[in-house]
Amino acid sequence: MAEFGKSLAPTMTPIPGLVVWDLPVHGDSRGWFKENWQREKMLAAGLPDFGPVQNNISFNDAVGTTRGIHAEPWDKWVSVATGRIFGAWVDLREGPTFGAVFTTEIDPSRAIFVPRGVGNAYQTLAADTAYVYLVNDHWSPDATYTFLNLADETAAIDWPIQLSDVEISAKDLAHPRLADVTPMAPRKTLVIGAAGQLGRALRVELGDEDHVEYATRAELDLSSADLATARRWRDYQTIINAAAYTAVDIAETPAGRVDAWAANVAGVSTLARIAAENGITLVHISSDYVFDGTSERAYREDDAIAPLGVYGQTKAAGDAIVATSPRHYIIRTSWVIGEGKNFVRTMASLAERGVDPKVVDDQLGRLTFADDIARGILHLIDSEAPYGTYNLTGSGDPMSWADVAREVFALTGNDPDRVQRVSTEEYFAVASHPVAPRPRNSVLDLSRMEATGFAPEDSRAGLMRLLTRG
Repeated sequence: MAEFGKSLAPTMTPIPGLVVWDLPVHGDSRGWFKENWQREKMLAAGLPDFGPVQNNISFNDAVGTTRGIHAEPWDKWVSVATGRIFGAWVDLREGPTFGAVFTTEIDPSRAIFVPRGVGNAYQTLAADTAYVYLVNDHWSPDATYTFLNLADETAAIDWPIQLSDVEISAKDLAHPRLADVTPMAPRKTLVIGAAGQLGRALRVELGDEDHVEYATRAELDLSSADLATARRWRDYQTIINAAAYTAVDIAETPAGRVDAWAANVAGVSTLARIAAENGITLVHISSDYVFDGTSERAYREDDAIAPLGVYGQTKAAGDAIVATSPRHYIIRTSWVIGEGKNFVRTMASLAERGVDPKVVDDQLGRLTFADDIARGILHLIDSEAPYGTYNLTGSGDPMSWADVAREVFALTGNDPDRVQRVSTEEYFAVASHPVAPRPRNSVLDLSRMEATGFAPEDSRAGLMRLLTRG
């Protein structure tokens, strides 16, 4: 009777993400049986949901067969069906662990999860060894591969059988030494809507690293039928969709309605499908306009949506679509202030020019600064917070737009009483164009975001910071 591992259990290694797993193997006089890949059990035990799409088997007749060291732009689940191997793994990714080495033996009772960019090699220790590996992408000539010489002196792998005594392919013999290896870059991050307030804030936070790409709405047409094949999407880790149609009043016109649905729903649907098919984390920016504003308390993420106008309807539809993508963060925010033209700068300009504005006093919310949203998004991604919807606005006491205007006047050394408080109906009474209904209560509950360890900036403190820096 075969005797192997008794329970599914992980063992960490010095290489981040590289994890050895003991697999339950059940044997009797006829042989043995094991579940080589059982998604539900393995996810529950902590294995990443890496989404394998292909199963490969490399059969090796003789003892000492040696292959590697190869790092591909995909994850692998490595095991053996028969026989036994000495496995060697070298971290060939950019970062502080570049060059780290781990070795161990693998028999049918063990498997190892190999993350993208970690070089993989093995030497057979038994005849008729069937080396099995599941991968979560298909081979492509356009993908980036990284290789390391099996005899590299820096890695100094202690092969059980001397390399001079085994047969090695000419390709494997020609691989470079570690000093000449270009580390594999991380999967890419794409920011869509790079010219907007949030897009600019994200550029400041993310910088201009090679693996970060920025695209404006004009540069990346989300309505294009070719979008799904426009890029090698398997090379992307995250898409942050900071682009949207936000002309809330024009959205109430026939032409605006078409444009709003095209940008906020049809385009988002394409992104969600791409993200789902390629294991990409999709970050999508939503709005307080998905609510009708009649609640007497702050809105929570799970409150029923009830948009009042076309813009809110398109944002609500976009949220529902994004929620179908397995890896998603929906960021609901309101009253966004960033670089460029915005309400705060407009009020500051009116104050300095001696204009006494009429400002709505019956819509309540909190200012949200674009750089705070950017930091919150990166916090969710970096901390691997549970996927789902998060409210992210400024914190502190709610204010009306008139309250904000008065604060701006006061902080710029002007008389806040110059701001005239009016109702929404009064403000739009003389409008010559369609006016979208606004939620009167735009206050969002921040408890879920705060529970992840992120503390949104106080709205008044952010306002002072913005006006102080000019």
